[in-house]
Amino acid sequence: MQSKPYKVATMKRRSLPAAAAALTAAIVFFLSTGALPAASAIVEHTFVVSQVKMKHLCKETLVTVVNGQLPGPAIEVTEGDSVAVHVINKSPYNITIHWHGVKQWLNCWADGVPMITQLPILPNHNFTYRLNITGQEGTLWWHAHVAFLRATLHGAFIIRPRHGASSYPFPKPHREIPIIIGEWWELDLAQVGWNMAHGFLFYFASASTINGKLGDLFNCSGVAEDGYVLDVEPGETYLLRVINAALFSEYYLKIAGHKFTVVAADANYVTPYTTDVLAIAPGETVDALVVADAPPGRYYMVAKPNQAPLPDTQTPEYTTRGMVQYSNSNSHGAMQRSSRGAEEEGDGGPSGDVPVAPEMPDTHDTITSFYFHGNLTSLRHQRSSLVPVQVDERLFLVLGLGSICRKGQSCKRGDTNETILLATMNNVSFQLPAMTTPLLEAHYYHTNGMGTLQELPNRPPRAFNFTDPALIPYGPKEERLEPTSRATMVRRFRHGAAVEVVFQSTGILQGDSNPMHLHGHDMFLLAQGLGNYDASKDVARYNLVNPLVKNTVVVPNLGWATVRFVANNPGVWFMHCHYEFHLSMGMAAVFIVEDGPTVDKSLPPPPANFLTCGHDDNLVPDELYLQTKKSGVSWINGV
Repeated sequence: MQSKPYKVATMKRRSLPAAAAALTAAIVFFLSTGALPAASAIVEHTFVVSQVKMKHLCKETLVTVVNGQLPGPAIEVTEGDSVAVHVINKSPYNITIHWHGVKQWLNCWADGVPMITQLPILPNHNFTYRLNITGQEGTLWWHAHVAFLRATLHGAFIIRPRHGASSYPFPKPHREIPIIIGEWWELDLAQVGWNMAHGFLFYFASASTINGKLGDLFNCSGVAEDGYVLDVEPGETYLLRVINAALFSEYYLKIAGHKFTVVAADANYVTPYTTDVLAIAPGETVDALVVADAPPGRYYMVAKPNQAPLPDTQTPEYTTRGMVQYSNSNSHGAMQRSSRGAEEEGDGGPSGDVPVAPEMPDTHDTITSFYFHGNLTSLRHQRSSLVPVQVDERLFLVLGLGSICRKGQSCKRGDTNETILLATMNNVSFQLPAMTTPLLEAHYYHTNGMGTLQELPNRPPRAFNFTDPALIPYGPKEERLEPTSRATMVRRFRHGAAVEVVFQSTGILQGDSNPMHLHGHDMFLLAQGLGNYDASKDVARYNLVNPLVKNTVVVPNLGWATVRFVANNPGVWFMHCHYEFHLSMGMAAVFIVEDGPTVDKSLPPPPANFLTCGHDDNLVPDELYLQTKKSGVSWINGV
């Protein structure tokens, strides 16, 4: 069953609360941008979430998907449109859908985070998300905000300019193609999510994918898996909308014999940047132009994950590849594996049936990612926002791992089964409070339970050499820093506050990078660096003129990144690492943005038919809580 978009020229009739909310959002946008109202459409999709069997690597696996597809259906809209997505949950899991990077201006109710912004959609229940797409254009994506299930529940969300492709700030492409990098799992993903949240680690995917296909580096009984094939015409320009939907890995993407011109990232235009390799972490999107200017033939498109070098734990991570094939080149159906392997660069055009393979960065080459992100700057564009110069609040957030005792207050640390390993910010791991009302609803109605929240600390409880590689292995130095705690960490910001956050990666039990994602807002990436952040010298490096604007910022391996954002979108917004294992282990917090002084700067009430704890059509809170407990999966994971 395919998702069917419907476009109409006039607005549909709505209930009064929904119409009032939409009108308020429209007025705010037009007043703030000076834009004149233009004809818009309502785009409708139906998402049927169900389980189907898919066969790869000689094994049938039961996977949870939307409309029987992997990846799921793409949502394509024009800036200014409204979107209605009717989610019909025929899976055995509680589900929410998050619209990753969509600002949700005055519409936090539709952000799709279980028990943060809404009750989850229970099995055999339905829910409709209504989104207003204003002030954004480019490549975003949607995914389940359910631990690990986003590996199979995801798809592209493409916003085109209201004046058409001719208004792109780059040459109009011949075609636009989503390229979704993902992973293939042969495990029960919901169970893996529960296990990770409870300290049982070491679960890994079986393969990597491009647009759901494993490619010819993988085989079933000697027969190569199908790979993604992009057919191109000589001389034409193609816009690749690249999305990393993987759970665990940042990827390098290359096409043999071709270069990319990066023109956007996270639905924000960038100064055109030419490179032969893209670096893209989970949660990120990159728009890149590719000109089909190589000799006619076949060229491998290779996606290779990177990971931190030793002494970091080395995990199974898989390279995959598809094909770029010229329309007049020799094609005999299935892709064939190059006898030279995926690591060799062809010395010119293709030879016979052997496609050209690119030379890829080393698995442990993380500096290529550092320079790729550091070379991107914002394009001066009509939608460009000014960087806040004056800062109202500053946070220094140290990202790392830690542990709590499985039983009691005292236990043996280090390499022992007496502890549960957690991911932390400023030495605290996020957990949802013992309440059955979503935080957004409790915040809006000022109900009980908000008093149990703990303020996210401005800084870590102690200073140390955050990036000391000696902290990565278990040992006496690491064990002194390992003890941590769990809490529902929130940070409140007055409306309009300019906030600066320094994200500092650490070496505590790992030296990973951290793709940090903030819901409801974009962030200005002012600077990044390796080692420990030092304000006395690093502030001078801040780019306050044209910094990259992102919703997901990669904090480098054993390094730091500084961002600023304006807290002007009232609501309760999740902020977390987009590595799924870090999120399930608690590397998250909630940012609460208060209402402004006027109605048009305040969060409207929940829309009609919203899933609230008092809604007659839903289970009462106690029943909902007991059902979730019975399923054995925690609220933080959203199932």
